[in-house]
Amino acid sequence: MSHTLHTRLLGIVLLAAVAGGFATIATPVEAQQPPTNPSPSATPLTAPASTPATGAAPVPAAPPWAQARPDEAVSANLAPVVPPPIATAPDKLPLSKLKLPKNFHIEVFASGMPQARSLRVGDKGTVFVSTRLLDRIYAVASSNGRPEVKTILTGLHWPNGIAVHNGTLYIAELNKISKIDNVESHLDDAKATVIYSDLPNYEPHGWKFLVVGPDNRLYFNVGAPCNICMPPATNAQIRSINLDGSDAQIVAHGIRQVVGMDFHPASKVLYFTENQRDWLSEDQPQDKLNRVLNPGKDNFGFPYCDGGDIEDPIYGWGHSCSEFTKPIAQLGPHTAPLGMRFYTGQMFPASYRNAIFIARHGSWNKSHKIGGDVVVAHLKPDGTVKSIEPFITGFIEDNNYVGRPVDMEWLKDGSMLLSDDYNGAVYRITYGPQQQVSRGQ
Repeated sequence: MSHTLHTRLLGIVLLAAVAGGFATIATPVEAQQPPTNPSPSATPLTAPASTPATGAAPVPAAPPWAQARPDEAVSANLAPVVPPPIATAPDKLPLSKLKLPKNFHIEVFASGMPQARSLRVGDKGTVFVSTRLLDRIYAVASSNGRPEVKTILTGLHWPNGIAVHNGTLYIAELNKISKIDNVESHLDDAKATVIYSDLPNYEPHGWKFLVVGPDNRLYFNVGAPCNICMPPATNAQIRSINLDGSDAQIVAHGIRQVVGMDFHPASKVLYFTENQRDWLSEDQPQDKLNRVLNPGKDNFGFPYCDGGDIEDPIYGWGHSCSEFTKPIAQLGPHTAPLGMRFYTGQMFPASYRNAIFIARHGSWNKSHKIGGDVVVAHLKPDGTVKSIEPFITGFIEDNNYVGRPVDMEWLKDGSMLLSDDYNGAVYRITYGPQQQVSRGQ
């Protein structure tokens, strides 16, 4: 990486970690149905700054992540974890520190991809890797039997969400969704076409997750543009559109931020992880695993109810958490659950079939970090959670991150790919005797 690019990446990372402005919001899409639970109306996202005394220097505005932080928490020096601006060298990756269940194995699939985030696999085996704070999409294609990383698009605005369907790559940025048809034939000359742009420009929680549903529609989140606020009518929701960008519908309301969702292989019900508000306390509220049983009607409580069981001290007055759709599991306070996928492959033992693997990115606003792992949620026949158990641990060492898992995807042989945006790498997880497991796409 050139010195110029290295400097630019560092600047982007630091700026995004401590800044983020508010811009004019786009016109809201129509709801599929009006919600049965209370719908928030738009109000100012931050209180107006007090006028400084004559001759006094203006007080600098707090960064968005510090919104609603109590004065007592300032001295704790808690702030978002800034990932390194360059990818970790392959021989420095933390594989030896990671612990998996018996007979599971982890190896480096590809590295050298700063900020590697969401994962998708094309029909020909190309692995597409998004970024969040950067401006690019990577592709990992086989070259002489080894993965080769190339950047296929740049100049994007937080392109966290990607999906592949029938040879087309869909990309969700801050305020638009684009597509590249027949993408695996255009890795060297990819050009994206915008299909949907009726999206707000708020940067806090403006990154998106993207998935194609069993109904051949694109599903994505529009996050709340704040830590805690009364969001505009265009935010704090999941939407869906046709593959050409038409017929926008609101699927669920009252959702703070989503960075992972998937459909149950049998019931076709949408499940998603949800990150809850900061600065309530170090141990509350709990992040959530949800499912949408009533599309267009389900309201998951933001900003009135936190974690599914705590009325918010600012907005919860006059409301009860019983008014809102309950989570099917709580995933720990501030653990930041991101990518989630149902396992449908054949490599792992049968007990993992149709279970949900969840990447917990890990906390930043806790003195003692938690998360930083991959857990697996086993379900009951009715789709509720039976148990949650650890699957990959070891990303936190001495209260510091050595890696941060983000998203997972499945190769055709049933093995798992796992992205790590802290190290800029993708790992491959296999099951069985090591010498019998071959690299498969």
